[in-house]
Amino acid sequence: MTSKFQELLTNLESLGLTKMVAYLPEYVDQINQQQLSFTEAMLTLTSTELEWNQEQSIERIVKRAHFPQKKTLKGFDFNFQPSINQQEVVGFQDLAFLEKNENLIFIGSPGVGKTHLAISIGIEACRQGKRTLFINCHELLLRLRTANEKGTLERCINRYARYDLLVIDEIGYLPIDHDEANLFFQLINARYERHSTIITSNSDLSGWVEIFQNPTVTAAILDRLVHHVHVVKITGKSYRLKGVGCPPKPYILKPP
Repeated sequence: MTSKFQELLTNLESLGLTKMVAYLPEYVDQINQQQLSFTEAMLTLTSTELEWNQEQSIERIVKRAHFPQKKTLKGFDFNFQPSINQQEVVGFQDLAFLEKNENLIFIGSPGVGKTHLAISIGIEACRQGKRTLFINCHELLLRLRTANEKGTLERCINRYARYDLLVIDEIGYLPIDHDEANLFFQLINARYERHSTIITSNSDLSGWVEIFQNPTVTAAILDRLVHHVHVVKITGKSYRLKGVGCPPKPYILKPP
């Protein structure tokens, strides 16, 4: 015969209250030993369940954002990159720039931490319930070009325009042709003063005309991006080379 306690566990499990199922036996013992009142135990159990549900919800939002990896500002070595204003970057976590529909642009050589910072702020946006998407610039242009060829460009742009925060990574690593530049402009124009965009690039803004290969379109893109923008330029060394000493001398095979 099933005990009342086992029935309770089964009911909680059926309701999806997995954390309450896990911790209930411990709290029942404490109630029986009069270490906790019933109300105190239930309050702790329900609070634990609510915290778990919230974390799971955040995990789902982060997963849908398609970050290539999880990064936090706590894991960023600001001492290694002294050119960065740490207070300014950490301040981005309050998402005030999102409320003002401002953009962030991280500029620097490969490996200096641009993507790390962009992901960290993006994940914080997810934690605060903001609809966020991370996408590589080349992949974004490919999707826009494909949608244009299929006659679904407007729907595609509207989709990307709706995100509270769009993180576009690695502008400038691959050349962008005239048609792609026009498609990119249409997306930026659709988001202009409506939502925030974070961009990482290995090129100064003055060099973007070479990336987009169209001075007129480049000027239009920059006009909308930098109207409300925070530019963070990183001039330090690559993290990937951190701790790497001088390369070993090549071994020269001596003749016999």
